[in-house]
Amino acid sequence: MTETHLLSIRDPRTEPNAGLSWRERLARLRTELASLRKVVVAYSGGVDSSLVLRVAHEQLGEGALGVIGRSDSYALHELELALAQAADFGAAIQVVTTGELSNPSFASNPADRCYHCKSELYRQLDAVAARFGAAAILDGTIADDLHDHRPGRRAAEERSVRSPLADLGFTKADVRAAAAELGLASREKPASPCLASRIPYGTAITAEILERVERSEAALRALGFAELRVRHHGDVARVEIPLADVPRLLEPGVREAAVQALRAAGYRFVSLDLEGLRSGSLNRVLESGGMQGPA
Repeated sequence: MTETHLLSIRDPRTEPNAGLSWRERLARLRTELASLRKVVVAYSGGVDSSLVLRVAHEQLGEGALGVIGRSDSYALHELELALAQAADFGAAIQVVTTGELSNPSFASNPADRCYHCKSELYRQLDAVAARFGAAAILDGTIADDLHDHRPGRRAAEERSVRSPLADLGFTKADVRAAAAELGLASREKPASPCLASRIPYGTAITAEILERVERSEAALRALGFAELRVRHHGDVARVEIPLADVPRLLEPGVREAAVQALRAAGYRFVSLDLEGLRSGSLNRVLESGGMQGPA
């Protein structure tokens, strides 16, 4: 792949293009992507990567290829939404199978598991990009992500993956505003990290556990809960939902249905987290020093 003039963020304290509105950032994104002949976009269906793929397709047409990494950690529900959305705006998609579960460095679930997962994904994307003749591989990392525990960023840097949204200073609010402007189906889609993020660090990741979590979350979505996490703690399912949704979950009939569904998925006990939904709540063990994070 040839080098491009897109920036590569390294310091999360930087505030690139501070003071720009989301419309100005979107205009610059269009300009940046239009300068590339062909790109491969690491696409998950989340609003961030969706915006990158949508603008890349707008500017490059057939020169933009979205690639989805399909594994046991990627819920079928997410795959279906991602494919449907891409079809809506006409972007070409390729699905590649990733095998991170066969890698003990991932399956043992260390604090830097995301590094090993992303390393496998970007290895596959690098091969796709070479065949496609892409000038760059792009991902959906935004400026907000640079302040979080994101070992996958190291894998992206090792493969020279570009993050145009982060480079241009897009926040989540910027992305959602731009996605709404473009009519993306994912414009209000809640964040949905991979299923492995529901498993505490140090607990081995298996296909069986991932399937149990996926079944449990699908059951709760069927009951009308759009934002949720089912955290896996052995025989215990710890359910996180927004605090505003707690009263409805506790309604007669709904609570019983939820418990029944999660027990049918394989859990003996079902608990409700009284702190509500928190993205990355299992990272608390890293903050407390209870487990060594990545160097």
